[in-house]
Amino acid sequence: MTMANRIIVDSGPLVALLSPRDRAHEWCLSQMETFEEPLVTCDAVLSEAFFLLKRHADRGSEELMEMIRRGLVRSMFSFSEKEDRILSIMKKYAKLPTSFADLCLVAMAEQFKNAKVWTLDSDFRIYRKIDRRLIPLISPY
Repeated sequence: MTMANRIIVDSGPLVALLSPRDRAHEWCLSQMETFEEPLVTCDAVLSEAFFLLKRHADRGSEELMEMIRRGLVRSMFSFSEKEDRILSIMKKYAKLPTSFADLCLVAMAEQFKNAKVWTLDSDFRIYRKIDRRLIPLISPY
């Protein structure tokens, strides 16, 4: 897999992966087994995931920290470098209940041309890249 074919991970799969009680846990485990390179994400997703893991998984935060230390998950996005694009996306989807993290992932999908977004969030079926193309997804939907 090349940089262009990265898997961009949302907070949902990270939480489900590390939360055995999560209804998507088994599906996320099976997906994770198919990935060869580190997952990439943004700091906003990591913030969401750490917050949710404190509430939903006994050792989830520690396990996510270990995934980061081992290089299995890497933050590869700078808001300051994509500020104008993110603000433009925020304006475009202002009437939808979007999260800042989701919009950063949209920008990442544009940055890594052939990347797929791994998400449990059905809103990604609505989001579009700057050229109005669909964002390729790895999703149970």
